[in-house]
Amino acid sequence: MTTAPRETEVQRALRGLEDDRSSVRLRAAMAVGSTPDPAYVGGLVQRCAVEPEFFVRDMLTWALTRHPASLTLPALRGELRSDRPQARSQALHTLSKIGDRRAWPAITRALLSDADDEVARSAWRAAVVLVPEGEEAGLAGVLVTQLGRGDRRVQLSLSQALVALGEVSVPVLRAAAAAGDPGVRAHALATQRLLRDPDAGFASAIEEARRIVALTGAPRRTASPGSPAEGDWDRADR
Repeated sequence: MTTAPRETEVQRALRGLEDDRSSVRLRAAMAVGSTPDPAYVGGLVQRCAVEPEFFVRDMLTWALTRHPASLTLPALRGELRSDRPQARSQALHTLSKIGDRRAWPAITRALLSDADDEVARSAWRAAVVLVPEGEEAGLAGVLVTQLGRGDRRVQLSLSQALVALGEVSVPVLRAAAAAGDPGVRAHALATQRLLRDPDAGFASAIEEARRIVALTGAPRRTASPGSPAEGDWDRADR
């Protein structure tokens, strides 16, 4: 007796997610999240892949977090294999908000080094949230391979991820700070500075790091504890 009306309500809500007006889509996502139903999950995930407005995508993510992880995780893991970068990026973002570590195996090296910057940034953030205890050092080792990549916004995201991992990032950053690539070296030095001083601004840290790299040139020996970061910062100040 109640099946047909309920189906009509679900269909109406899902149509609202595809309305031409962003305000209508926003209200539809809010309504779906306020009254969770398994029938909504597929439509929410599909809409995340194509929704052009950031604030609507954020509401779609919130609506998905209101549903059981047993329903959302399989659908979101499937999106990580999508050819559409936004589908991968938004699925990663949503997984980070759900915070269920059962999703960790889906955070692959391929995603952490995805050619699309937004996908990679989302993967870094999700990985830091989902990484199981004891696997942080391995994650830091993968993240450090992305040093020097992208513009300042991309580099800031990677530095934030490495800083969030804490002390396990110290050895891999020390090694990267001795790299021959000046971009990698500068990014590593800036991230080391942020680890030592979380209140330091990334813009000033990266500019100072680039100045150090320009002044000191390529490293002449393998890094040892306290070097090259501390030594380079000291030499640059002379």
